[in-house]
Amino acid sequence: MFGIVRPCSHRLGEGLKTQWMAHLCGLCLALRGDHGQFARVVTNYDGLLISVLTEAQAERATGWRRTAGPCPLRGMRTASVAQGEGARLAAAVSLVLASAKVRDHVADGDGLLARRPVAVAARRVAASWGRAGARTGSEVGFDTAVLVDAVDRQVGIEALAGPGTSLLTVTEPTETATAAAFAHTAVLAGRPGNAAPLAEAGRLFGRLAHLLDAVEDRETDAASGAWNPLTATGTSLTEARRLADDALHGIRLALREAEFTDSRLAHVLLAHELGRSVDRAFGTSGCGHPADGAHGVQGADAAHGVQGVHGADGAHGSPRSPDSLDSGDFGSSLGSPGSAVLLGPEGSFGPPPQHGGNPYADGGNPFGGGPSFQPPAPGKRGFWAGCAAAIGLCCTCKMCCADEYEGPWSRKKREGCLNDCDCDCGCCEACQCCECCSCCDCGL
Repeated sequence: MFGIVRPCSHRLGEGLKTQWMAHLCGLCLALRGDHGQFARVVTNYDGLLISVLTEAQAERATGWRRTAGPCPLRGMRTASVAQGEGARLAAAVSLVLASAKVRDHVADGDGLLARRPVAVAARRVAASWGRAGARTGSEVGFDTAVLVDAVDRQVGIEALAGPGTSLLTVTEPTETATAAAFAHTAVLAGRPGNAAPLAEAGRLFGRLAHLLDAVEDRETDAASGAWNPLTATGTSLTEARRLADDALHGIRLALREAEFTDSRLAHVLLAHELGRSVDRAFGTSGCGHPADGAHGVQGADAAHGVQGVHGADGAHGSPRSPDSLDSGDFGSSLGSPGSAVLLGPEGSFGPPPQHGGNPYADGGNPFGGGPSFQPPAPGKRGFWAGCAAAIGLCCTCKMCCADEYEGPWSRKKREGCLNDCDCDCGCCEACQCCECCSCCDCGL
């Protein structure tokens, strides 16, 4: 599933996560309902923003949800999902843009698309999606011709672009397409006054989407010889980051001018998660969940009991409460979230672990002596066994919602798509603050 706004469930919290899943499932079901089962493969993270914005502006409170039947991707559970014109507009935009993406991959000869029979079939699928998107768009009053025109102009602009060409010239068709889609959500929601600010937000979102895609594909395109806007125009990563930060700031300013009935989810996705997408693309973010996964003082006490904490002299002194522990007792071992707690001075149990708090890393033995016993890694599954495992993972919803699951074929540890987290889980841990925006100073 493609898209640049991939929120982390640790930040969304239960309420916003449920809303986000409702829009994701609503987009998927809108595609199936209007265009058949195969069309569901174009479900994407960014397309659901159209549905989110439409509902966030709507003045009527009913008619935007329905209860969907059991689905394997939800562990055969029913769920409340988004419906209506917002979901259908999201489906139309997703189909047209997926059609463009397929044609782009065909032109680049990516993977199997380098083979002529596969490329021919892919072109037919892309053309079918384009026509289907146009039909659904017209039914909700949106002319997808602006999207098709943008895609067609993109090809010509890329052919003419070279060193010295402004990167914004290359991103302009994408900006125009997303501006039109964002602006039409105001029409569907009955807030025509929002059309101008949302068009600006959409234009800058399109710029960001194009920029981040170029940044993420830069090395791959260089290795394969594919066209990349950064390489073709001679734009540095520093300049690309400046343009991305400017676009992000502009989106926040534009959204500030729009009126919403309930802006919480739209605010989190476009004011918070989009910034983290920029950090992720440029490699300037990292993840660690100190509140849930760190073994700080509370984590150590919970696991071993307060009575297991030794005195400062390294002997078995009297038990201490967590409140009595301070940095003077343990030096720098409590210096950062997620670091291991050193029970006593360094001389008591040797130096602190050097593997991110894991004394067993690289086969080490925390009690000295030779390496610890390491169980053999499980072997890969065969094709059919992997298929059976994949079906089981889908039917139990682990691929979406599990913190960790075993890959069906490789048997490697993987994270569920809603836990593919790049967050620092600081003030917005589990996004509880974003429910009321108590710690947000962006003014949205």
